[in-house]
Amino acid sequence: MRDLHADDPVQIHLPRWMKVLLAAVSVGLVPWILYLTFTLPSRHVTYHYDVAWVGFDVGLTASFAATAWAAFRGSRWLVPLAAATGTMLCCDAWFDVVTSQSGGDMWEAIAEAALAELPLAAVCAFIVYDAETFLAATVTRFRRPAPS
Repeated sequence: MRDLHADDPVQIHLPRWMKVLLAAVSVGLVPWILYLTFTLPSRHVTYHYDVAWVGFDVGLTASFAATAWAAFRGSRWLVPLAAATGTMLCCDAWFDVVTSQSGGDMWEAIAEAALAELPLAAVCAFIVYDAETFLAATVTRFRRPAPS
């Protein structure tokens, strides 16, 4: 095992198979995206569109509630919950804008994304960044010095 110094970044070590799996999925998604690009219709009418959006918003609400709970408790779950909430907010903004009809609906979706969803996602990103900064400082502070 190598010596760790105060200026080393905090690293999370995963088993090799997880790293290979993540890389393989990212490479495998490229042909899938190309396939979808050329085969999906640009317009599709679907049933249960309302259920999809209501279900997503229920999940987003649950994610916000769990993130708030973790924040108030100072829980170790705060970082992953804030990351999930921020990700859901970015997805919500994206799909609101790209699925809206042109005109007033689109401008409403753009305004909602710009004034609510993306700023809230930025707050979540700051929570994740700040917690990572705190963790790195704490690990560095309490790391045992290398023997001389």
